Amino acid sequence: MRWRRLPNRAMTSMAIVCAALLVNGCEAQVWGAPPAAESTPQATVVAPQASLPVLPEAPPDQLAAPLDGLDARVRQATADAAASGADIEAVVLDRNTGQIVSNGANKPFPLASVVKLFIADDLLLQESKGETQLSAADRKSLDIMLRSSDDSAAQMFWNRSGQNAIIARVVARYGLTGTTAPSNGHWDVTLSTASDLVRYYDMLLDGTGGLPPEQADVIISNLAQSTPTGIDGYPQRFGIPEGLYAEPVAVKQGWFCCWNGANQLHVSTGTIGPERRYVMAISSLEPDDAAAARETITQAVKTMFPGGKI
Repeated sequence: MRWRRLPNRAMTSMAIVCAALLVNGCEAQVWGAPPAAESTPQATVVAPQASLPVLPEAPPDQLAAPLDGLDARVRQATADAAASGADIEAVVLDRNTGQIVSNGANKPFPLASVVKLFIADDLLLQESKGETQLSAADRKSLDIMLRSSDDSAAQMFWNRSGQNAIIARVVARYGLTGTTAPSNGHWDVTLSTASDLVRYYDMLLDGTGGLPPEQADVIISNLAQSTPTGIDGYPQRFGIPEGLYAEPVAVKQGWFCCWNGANQLHVSTGTIGPERRYVMAISSLEPDDAAAARETITQAVKTMFPGGKI
């Protein structure tokens, strides 16, 4: 990424019917080896079978609530980051239940390299409609742009597809109310919100944004192969990848210096968990050196998800 100086079933029921034995009582054994055979013969008693009451079964999505308690941890992470001088925006969505947890902030921030999602999305839709053709070289550039955040590939596709018009088309298809095209035409300062980014991922995954599943899979598959460093050598495992180290993730990261003064901008977005159940977006602005800023956003995710897992 270029550096520029710019203005979260578990209900289990068990009914145990124990018939009175002619010998010493009754024992239920859940774990461990079977009891040793007794030398004293045991009388066999057959208890009459009674119909057990049928308990109401909760819908699958309501049985597990992994995001319970996350709101408090998000507030704690926000406060801890603020103590370090960082301003963070964070939103988490459980796509199975529709539960959303955020820190309540919804201020726009520059997307930096995260806008490459929109560039790829628009380009792949054009291809699916037969409006453009992607050569083998184009495909390779697209992969590197998404996995390793190649700026030169982003600039090429940005110019080819109409620059700001890309943002307008994506905004319209996904209903992104907090996303605006860059006033200066530079793709990296496209403004958006954590809420819009979570909405984008959710609609990308369920197809309601208009991108066919085959093309959406091109994007997500590449994000699942995100490289440890960008093509420019910058470490891009901050935030979600390092904070949620015990989960499968597919991420797009963004970064640059400087915004609103000397603030380091870091954005970490993507899908989390089996079957892409969760979506998260988190951004951080911090007037510190790059390494400290990366640690701040990573620690925020770790505070939200202790143990590196949702």
